[in-house]
Amino acid sequence: MTKPKVVLFDYGSGNLRSAFRALERAGGDVQLTSDLDAARRADGLVVPGVGAYAACMEGVLKSGVDAVIRERVAADAPVLGICVGEQVLFAEGIEHGVETAGVGVLEGRVELLDAPRIPHMGWNTVRADAGMRLFAGIGPEERFYFVHSYAAKAKPAGSLVAVCEHGEPFIAAVERGALAATQFHPEKSGDAGYALLTNWIRGLS
Repeated sequence: MTKPKVVLFDYGSGNLRSAFRALERAGGDVQLTSDLDAARRADGLVVPGVGAYAACMEGVLKSGVDAVIRERVAADAPVLGICVGEQVLFAEGIEHGVETAGVGVLEGRVELLDAPRIPHMGWNTVRADAGMRLFAGIGPEERFYFVHSYAAKAKPAGSLVAVCEHGEPFIAAVERGALAATQFHPEKSGDAGYALLTNWIRGLS
């Protein structure tokens, strides 16, 4: 059986080795590349991201992958955003009073969590809407690994979401058509993260 071809797009955002290994383990034929044509042709495109929203968007724009993401979403071709790779899919982010436009395939703003302790770092449960493919077979007691200070808080129109709480509720994961994204790091989330990535890759076939 042929494995789905997955492009883990490298636009200069940090260490991608753990995500590469996790996607391979979950059943993908994974290519780490900054080639836009490969990103267009892949069965699934993964957009990673760590650090500041504005810095990640600078890398996204410089690489040109923002256009490919929009093309794939318009064609209902699978895209998975992870951590800041999820955040940049929204319309805008605001950090330290600076607003930065995002890719804009999801409505809403990414902003600082109103919480007594920042960053939100460690393991937490999520409440997933019924019917989310990412969470098929994953129980509500399962925990995922988070490390972030900013998040989207409003549910985008027409989407299914998983919600987590740290000081206040925020979007931990979102699905709309073939677009999916997680604020947490599935590649660092043990068996639950493996199950989620396996669900996503099985959906590429």
